[in-house]
Amino acid sequence: MARPLWRSALLRAREAKTHPFFGSFRRCASDTPRKFAALWGNGDFGRLGLGRLESQWKPAVCPFFDVDPPVSIACGGAHTLFLSESGRVYASGLNNFGQLGKSSATTYALEPIEVSGLPENIRQISAGYNHSSALTADGELFMWGDNSSGQLGLGKSAKSVVSSPTRVDCLVGINIKMVALGSEHSIAITDVGDALSWGAGGSGRLGHSHTSSIFSFSKNSSEYTPRLIKNLEGIKIKAIAAGMLHSACVDERGSVFIFGETATNKLGFGGKNAQTPTIVQELPISEEVACGGYHTCVVTSWGELYTWGSNENGCLGLGCTNMIRNPEIVKSSVLKSSVSKVACGWKHTAAISGGNIFTWGWGGANGTFFEEGHSSGGQLGHGDDFDSNVPKMVDFGKQVKALHVSCGFNHTGAILEYTGN
Repeated sequence: MARPLWRSALLRAREAKTHPFFGSFRRCASDTPRKFAALWGNGDFGRLGLGRLESQWKPAVCPFFDVDPPVSIACGGAHTLFLSESGRVYASGLNNFGQLGKSSATTYALEPIEVSGLPENIRQISAGYNHSSALTADGELFMWGDNSSGQLGLGKSAKSVVSSPTRVDCLVGINIKMVALGSEHSIAITDVGDALSWGAGGSGRLGHSHTSSIFSFSKNSSEYTPRLIKNLEGIKIKAIAAGMLHSACVDERGSVFIFGETATNKLGFGGKNAQTPTIVQELPISEEVACGGYHTCVVTSWGELYTWGSNENGCLGLGCTNMIRNPEIVKSSVLKSSVSKVACGWKHTAAISGGNIFTWGWGGANGTFFEEGHSSGGQLGHGDDFDSNVPKMVDFGKQVKALHVSCGFNHTGAILEYTGN
């Protein structure tokens, strides 16, 4: 296609003035920057929120936010959460575990539907593989979806599927600052920098040093309510991330700690799982961390990007597919500005640099599922489903600035704003 899809839609709207989203977009664009959500990748179950099931190899604007524009997006396993400017949460995609905040009678949603039962002052959202969370401006945490491993933090008596947003009552009175959801576990930090984790504890992803019981039979390593990570007690944590089988955090001094799956050397710490947080000595002062399936990315205080771990589809952006055991800086001629944001999917990565989005790794053609001969990929947004082992810019056209990006299992979403007239 000659021009990006969102740009074509905008031009058509300016001519016809019929599309509800772009009609509102046009009225506001000359006064203040207008935010919008764009998504691409696997479209099954409606996870892209575009009103259809087809996969999207290039970004497409989500047309269902008119008066109340989106300000944040969280991509999960096969669902997506949207946070609007007014503090409302919307969800689309698969709902087999109630991760959309609806009864399982609603099997999936092609368009974003409002998640009812939440306060109207939500300031942060997060999506795990099959569970979801929302955090209020007052630091109260609400969770819903799959709870089979206690990842909702609601206690042992809670049901294995919770389809309505439920406040985590054991945290009432504690101001939660940030939440990150992994495949079957959750992590949070408080306003004083304490780190909490709960859910499935296998491979050490909770950082609680679970051990085997007598006769070498493994104990149930799940935590059903949030538990303080003791090894980080006294260390003020400012950022967290949760992947498939590992977790990471950054403290106020810029040190990065990692814990979880390392048995296959995929995360670079030898032959044993890191049952408790282990500092990554090779990194400079860091600001942000992201965890994927088996890879980790860090943004430093100087806007440099470091990556390491599994690299079979080039998700580290280093120009190769070799496993990297120690952090290496991503050097690319296309990353001309410092990196401000990074996000990890199962085997793909996205970053924001200079207001542009760059993606690399698994494109969908290799190592994915096929249906009726069609690839279910496209999560890199480059117009095809090929892998890329180096960063490539996602084309949105001119006068667009990227504000936020999120990677799901094999889809990607972003919040952007149109900065032109």
